[in-house]
Amino acid sequence: MKLLVILLLIMLVVSCNQQENREQLLQKRLDSLVTNTYKPGFGEFMGNIQIHHAKLWFAGENQNWKLADFEMNEIKENLEGIQKYCSDRIETKSLGMINLAMDSLSLSILKKNKEMFQRNYANLTNSCNTCHQATSHEYNVIVIPKNPPFSNQDFQIKK
Repeated sequence: MKLLVILLLIMLVVSCNQQENREQLLQKRLDSLVTNTYKPGFGEFMGNIQIHHAKLWFAGENQNWKLADFEMNEIKENLEGIQKYCSDRIETKSLGMINLAMDSLSLSILKKNKEMFQRNYANLTNSCNTCHQATSHEYNVIVIPKNPPFSNQDFQIKK
């Protein structure tokens, strides 16, 4: 009987140790995933914003308001991504300076007003450059695009 009790105690201790080892192994794997998971960088987000900024211009110029609204939302998504994944960057704290320009441009798209769109687009572009200057990125000057960023996209409305 004593032998049976001793064997049961040994099995209990071994199974507890195995459980602890499994938990430790799982925690190590989890820690590794957190550490090594891909995290987009600030520049990647800004590059995406620049593309959508350019596409937005051609959508508005062609009065393709659905596409313009889509491009605005793409810019907003990238700005949210910066706040989520790049919160440690000092530049992230300055993003709020473009909010008014973004809101004004959204309103011009909602109103489907090309002249208002052009003014507010220029204002957004200037706000981007003001932010770049405020964050020591004055060498990165954004302009109203002259050519579409992609040759395989038609910005005109199909009727």
